Amino acid sequence: MNTVVLNLEPIAHLSDEQFYQLCLANRDLSLEMSAAGELIIVPPVGGESGNQEAGLITDLEIWNRQAKLGKVFSSSTIFILPNGAKRSPDAAWVKLARWEALTPEQRKKFPPLVPDFAIELRSETDRLKSLQEKMQEYIENGLRLGWLINYQDGTVEIYRLGKPVEVIQIPTILSGEDVLPGFEMQLIL
Repeated sequence: MNTVVLNLEPIAHLSDEQFYQLCLANRDLSLEMSAAGELIIVPPVGGESGNQEAGLITDLEIWNRQAKLGKVFSSSTIFILPNGAKRSPDAAWVKLARWEALTPEQRKKFPPLVPDFAIELRSETDRLKSLQEKMQEYIENGLRLGWLINYQDGTVEIYRLGKPVEVIQIPTILSGEDVLPGFEMQLIL
C-alpha cells in the first residue's frame, strides 16, 4: 500500500478542529495534512519497521525518564506546525517548558507546536524524497534536531536548525547533542 494524497482545496479547507474530528471519525486511518491542505493517508508499516520504531521510542523514553527534561511522543501523535501542516513523526520529543505552556485542551487534542526533536524512520512504503521534504518542513517550522533513519540505504540524515543536512553511514552512534543532553542511540544494520 502506498501513501495516498487527496487535494481537498477545490471543495473544502479543513480547520484544525475539523481535521481533529475527521481523525476521530476515521480512527483506523493514519492521517496527516500538508500546509497546502492536502489530506495524506499514511499506510501502516510492516513488522520490521514497527519493531524498529518501537525500539527508537523506547530508547528515547528511557533517556527521558532519567533526564526528566521533556515529553516523548509516538507516531500516533499529530502536531499542528506553525505553517498549518498537521504532521506525525515516528518519534518526537518536546521540551517540558514548551509542553507545559500549552493549555490542557491543546495537550488533549493535536498539540499546536513543532517538536524540538523528531525521528522519521523510512519504511518499505515510504518515498525518500517525501520524507526529506517532511524533515525540511519540520526544520522550517522550528525543529531543533531531527534524524531521518534510512535502513534501506544504510544512512542517517541529520537535520539541524540553521545548518546543512549531514548524511552519515550506519552503523553509527547518534548524539542528542545540546537538544537531548546525554542521549545517544546506537544504530546497526
